[in-house]
Amino acid sequence: MKEVVIYTDGACSGNPGPGGYGAVLMAGEHRKEISGGERETTNQRMELLAVIEALKLLKYPCKVDVYSDSAYLINCFKSRWYVNWEKNGWLNSQKQPVANRDLWEELLRYYRTHQIQFVKVKGHSGDHWNERCDQLARAAVPR
Repeated sequence: MKEVVIYTDGACSGNPGPGGYGAVLMAGEHRKEISGGERETTNQRMELLAVIEALKLLKYPCKVDVYSDSAYLINCFKSRWYVNWEKNGWLNSQKQPVANRDLWEELLRYYRTHQIQFVKVKGHSGDHWNERCDQLARAAVPR
């Protein structure tokens, strides 16, 4: 399987408010940067959308390391929250509808296509690629 490294980040001006996402994909000596934004969104939606939009670019199943500073994203997969969400009809532990269900369902389709490992990075701590994704995300926030 081809190995791909993806760094992602989301940003929001107000929460909710206008937001953006950024991602850097790297495979061998190839690198691609992507970004986008929405006028009315949340930071969590942008964090998820960054990963989804990056994974959409993969043409066939790959081994993927996704680096993110989003505890929301990382904890979902490390603690396997999605297993209970699906089992309980997309209700969380408080019996409330899971926020961002549409994005989680889309992300899970990619998760089941690729071999993905999620890796937590500390935000704003000097990690070059995390900082680059933050720049891309902030620049993509609609003004």
